[in-house]
Amino acid sequence: MTGLSLSLVRGAVTSPFKRAGRPGATLPTGRAVLPPSRTAPGPLAAYREICGFTEPGPLPLTYPHVLGFPLAMRLMTGRDFPLPVLGLVHTWIEITGHRAPLPTDALELTVYAAGLAPHRRGTEVTMVTEARLGDELVWESRSGYLSRHATAAEASPPPSRAAPPHLPAVAEWRLPADLGRRYGAASGDRNPIHLHPLTARLFGFPRHIAHGMWTVARCLAEAGSGSDTGGPQGRILSVRADFRAPVPLPSTVTYATDGNAFQMRGAGRVHLDGSVTREG
Repeated sequence: MTGLSLSLVRGAVTSPFKRAGRPGATLPTGRAVLPPSRTAPGPLAAYREICGFTEPGPLPLTYPHVLGFPLAMRLMTGRDFPLPVLGLVHTWIEITGHRAPLPTDALELTVYAAGLAPHRRGTEVTMVTEARLGDELVWESRSGYLSRHATAAEASPPPSRAAPPHLPAVAEWRLPADLGRRYGAASGDRNPIHLHPLTARLFGFPRHIAHGMWTVARCLAEAGSGSDTGGPQGRILSVRADFRAPVPLPSTVTYATDGNAFQMRGAGRVHLDGSVTREG
């Protein structure tokens, strides 16, 4: 059993004993660290294939987040973490690549909890992942995870970008029923809500759903961040994405963009929207 699988089991055991929204809740101050190591070529190749990164070269902008996710799960399933990990919803992510790390770079990864804030639908925690090469910070991400619970009427969400206008459609993708299982095998994230209809229904979903991080990665791959140049518009340096609605499997979705802003749409709703900044 992998470290991530063990974390999921630990989360299933500890979640019933945690009550989100309790007064005076605090975050653990510790950090989870993965010592410097090079990226394993097999999982990276599988990740590139399932997400659509067709060019070799630097790591895809989203990949260090995948490498650091087991560390995040270790923290979020710890006894001192105030929110139950079961039912946490990934609501947004911001990624900045200060420079493009290579698969041969020995990256040190650090993950820590940076903030706990009231949300109109519960409590949201911000998790930070950092990648360093020696003493240099080369990559970082910030992610919001929402624990849903009853709240006071005056509670408000943290600042969030408004949904962008309807963007021009560029591509249409048919997402197969096994997408969650294939991405889970490549990324190590085998959350039951992504694997099968039956396991998803156990957590309140009528069907299993695509991984949110797959939707971001697939959009960035289409935008051209998988090569040294990032396509004719320049390498993508950063991205902000908001997860608006789950993507059921199987389904057909549309990728839309104006060059910087992007959306993934389907069945009359926006599943994901975001924007990128580019070099130059």
